[in-house]
This record gives sequence, C-alpha cells and structure tokens, in this order.
Amino acid sequence: MSYQAVLTRLGFTNAELLGGALSVVTPIDGTTVASLRTHTAADVEVKIDQANAAFGVWRLVPAPRRGELVRLFGEELRDAKADLGALVTLESGKILQEGFGEVQEMIDICDFAVGLSRQLYGLTIASERPGHSMRETWHPAGVCGVITAFNFPVAPWCWNAALAFVCGDPVIWKPSEKTPLSALATQKIFARAMKRFGDVPPGLSQVIVGAADASTVLVASPGVPIISATGSTRMGRALAPIVAARFGKSILELGGNNAMIVAPSADLDLALRAIVFSAVGTAGQRCTSLRRLIVHNAVYDALVPRLKAIYRGLAIGDPFDAHTLVGPLIDATAFRAMQDALAAARTQGGVVSGGGRVLQSLHSGAYYVQPAIVEMSQQTDIVREETFAPILYVMKYDDFDQAISMHNDVPQGLASCIFSTDVRETETFLSVVGSDCGIANVNIGPSGAEIGGAFGGEKDTGGGRESGSDAWKAYMRRQTNTVNYSHALPLAQGIKFDL
Repeated sequence: MSYQAVLTRLGFTNAELLGGALSVVTPIDGTTVASLRTHTAADVEVKIDQANAAFGVWRLVPAPRRGELVRLFGEELRDAKADLGALVTLESGKILQEGFGEVQEMIDICDFAVGLSRQLYGLTIASERPGHSMRETWHPAGVCGVITAFNFPVAPWCWNAALAFVCGDPVIWKPSEKTPLSALATQKIFARAMKRFGDVPPGLSQVIVGAADASTVLVASPGVPIISATGSTRMGRALAPIVAARFGKSILELGGNNAMIVAPSADLDLALRAIVFSAVGTAGQRCTSLRRLIVHNAVYDALVPRLKAIYRGLAIGDPFDAHTLVGPLIDATAFRAMQDALAAARTQGGVVSGGGRVLQSLHSGAYYVQPAIVEMSQQTDIVREETFAPILYVMKYDDFDQAISMHNDVPQGLASCIFSTDVRETETFLSVVGSDCGIANVNIGPSGAEIGGAFGGEKDTGGGRESGSDAWKAYMRRQTNTVNYSHALPLAQGIKFDL
C-alpha cells in the first residue's frame, strides 16, 4: 500500500506534511511519514478564544439542527472509512480490520448522538409550595477539550465530540503526538460536513498538534470548562488536579488492567477465542485489553496448554496483511516497558512463555513481539501494575470468593468478565459483591465500546463516562428553575418570615 496515496486522498498536501519539528513515525517499519509543524502555547490560547467565540453562536442553534451536522459527519465518515482506517493502521500499528472497526465506531456514535439531539431535556420537579412550578433544565456548558491516546487515535475523540456538538459545545482536540495525522485527517473530514451544513461558526472544531506542554495549556485554561481525557493513569494524575483546582469538569477514562474469571462450568472453546482476541488484539495496547486470567484449578490444565499452543501459532507482522492478527508495539519505549515487566514477573516467581522480539531482521526500526503468557502463583505487585503490551498474567483459584477478591485487588477498574454457565456465579459477579469495574460482562471478553453503554470505569480508571444513555449531561450544565405563578409568596419548609 502507498502511504502517500492514502494521505493524498484524505486531503493532505506536501506542504502540510513536511518541514515541521514533530516527526510522525509509523510503528510498522519505523520510518518517518511526516514532519508536522506544532502549536505553541500562544497558538493554543488563540484557539481557546476562537472556540469561545464559536460557543456564543453554536449554543443558539437548536439542538436537533446541531444534530444535523453530526449526521452529515457520519455520512462523510462512511465515504472516508477505508482511507481513515488505513491511516489509523499506519500511525498506530493496529491491524487493518481494527482500523476499520475504529472508524465504524465513530459512525455508530454519530448515529447515537443524532438521536440524543432530540432528547436533551430535564425534569419537572414536584414543589411543596402551591402556585409554583419547578423544572430541571440543561444548557450547553462551553468549550470541551479532548485529549486522546495513541492506541485509539480517532474514536475517543468522536465519543466526546459527537455528543459535545449536539449539546452545543465547541471542541478542541489534542491528540497523542504519536498519532496526529489521524486527528488532522478527521478534522478534514469534519470540515467537509461543516461545508455541507453551512453557517458553522469558525472555531467549532480545532486540533492542536504538539507534545504534553500543549495539553497543559488546554487543561489549565478557565476558558475550557470541560476536559475529557483518555490515556495513562500517570497522565490522569497529572491532569485531574489542575482541572479540579479551577473547579472545571473532567471526564477521565484511564487504564484498565482488566481481568477474566474462567469458572469450572465455562465453555472453554468460547473462552479461548475471547482470551486471545482480548489479550493480543492491537498488540495488547487497548484500554480494554485482557491483562489477567484467573482460572479455576479444575479447568486450568484443560485451558492453559491450549492457550499456549494458539499463542505459538499467532500470525505476527504487517498490520496491512489480511492474515496478520498481531501488529507492532507503538515504539521502543513500549518494548522496553514490556521487557521490564517480564523481568519483574520472573523475579516475582512468574514463568514466562513468549514475549521476545521478532521480525527484527525485516524491520530493525520497528518493535514486533511474541505475545507473552506469564503463569503466576499469586497476584504480585507487577500483576497489579498495568503494562500496555501483550502480557497475560495467568493465575489459579479454588474458591469463587477468592477469585472475586483477586479480581478486585488492583487499583484499576475499567472492564471485567466471567466465563461461566452457573447462574449463581454470573449473577454474583454482576452484583454489588462482584466485579468493582465500570464494565462487567458474562461469557464475552472485557470489551466496553458498545454504543449507548457508559464507557468509563472506577477507581484509578477515573470514573469518566462517555457515550452512555445520559452521558450528554457531562457536556452540559444543569439549572433548576422555580416559577411562582401565584399572588402569594409561601416559603419552603413552612418557614415564617413576616414583614
């Protein structure tokens, strides 16, 4: 595939792709595909001012009309799906089917948001005072800053932006410095939708190209009342206090360290497929990647050897190849983190299968690895620490309560699952004494990006909720209205205050 042909079809010119300080390197072979100009702190401030000017106009547009812009964007995404999906693969290294899937997710979210554009309403509140009415109303909140990570370079922006636009909010997007081209291409696609829509205020949608310092300006600005960020827990810990200090609103979806419990009654064939896809897809660099496998002693020997055999036969290589199942790690830093984690696991009693670098003779500047299975006698410190790489820690359990305790004994709380046909176990797993994650699944892997569900998490995952049935409220401000239509002024709670 010609990378240049894809970039050209997406609307990039040579002038846009050359001459800047930020090198965009594809993890497929380690080559540089673009050198982009970056935005300074002053540039970011200008964009914030432009976004606030756009807010003054866009909030006056009726919500269903705002939904029309998002509908048009969904149409443009359908037309550009093949090229944008290919660019996602080029920049992030995920296999082509996953690149296409990410764009399809954007399309589905647009459809979802269009429906929500006619449902942005509040409640009638019962008043204790006669001759009064009380209402809960919702209004656009203002500029929404969106910070995204490399592993999902376009979909998380759309999770936020589609809702933000129908809610009346402009969006400023700071993508990962590892995947800026995907963001710029998405902006070009959205620009086509804006042109078809007509009369869109300048500054409604903007992209910032740069490193972490550009994010800092965005996060610290009182002109950006909402910050939505996906990425590492480390990033969230740095970001959240800054937003909180100015009483801003944050929507955080951070790491996962997700687990699966395999019970004695599990359908092992079903579980195997779910384990492999969840653990090695995107080379283990998803927020919903499976990290920990907690297997009952009774089925351990029937499951784990089969799992190791599948791992040995996985097709690793060029993510554009239709037969490839595992593409590269994003960069050398990710590779070193994986090797450090495996070394730590060995020192803590782990038995490692796989995990080494492969295809180095073909792509010396790229980092392809054999996914690793690490058998642990117990859940040690390294198991509790999430590493964005295809490492699957496997542990045994005897008692179901023990499995639940082990499952919950990590700082992260994004996604979880159980494979069992015992209704008592599955319902316990979903109950208040079961999984402590924001997503809990039965007989399906730890996925979470289901449109309409509350995608987010608990504990160190940040508690952010994107796209759920009431997630639009995160992009708006609530107001309570009390109207006295009587000739009297009765006070609440029967208070007497006679003049």
